[in-house]
Amino acid sequence: MIQQIEFALPAFSRGYHLIDKNILRQLPKLPKVGLFHLFIKHTSAGLTINENADPSVRVDFESMFNKIVPENEPYLTHTFEGPDDMPAHIKSTLIGNSITIPITNHQLNLGTWQGIYLCEFRNYAERRRLVATIYS
Repeated sequence: MIQQIEFALPAFSRGYHLIDKNILRQLPKLPKVGLFHLFIKHTSAGLTINENADPSVRVDFESMFNKIVPENEPYLTHTFEGPDDMPAHIKSTLIGNSITIPITNHQLNLGTWQGIYLCEFRNYAERRRLVATIYS
């Protein structure tokens, strides 16, 4: 059986945000065993799984990605929506737009220190739309 739910997250500030609880509130009861796939319908934000215990990890992500993909570079041409626009598209390509997690005993089978991140790369983002697909 396959279930699919489309929903929106509230607008988040730029940065890396744990969204596990936001996602779980949108889902029906998970099957005993299966797969959970999550897709973000945007090209300037991404999804990833990483450390959920120490908030400094999220600060370091922001610092590193800004160093790897800086704003205000003179060679960038896609700047109509601001200096964060093209860097946001590049960062979302590097991070990715979907994740897949096993479902075990009606729960997402994440590791002890793992959480789901919304990676918001825009300075002034709006609500982000996601599609959750549950395979059982």
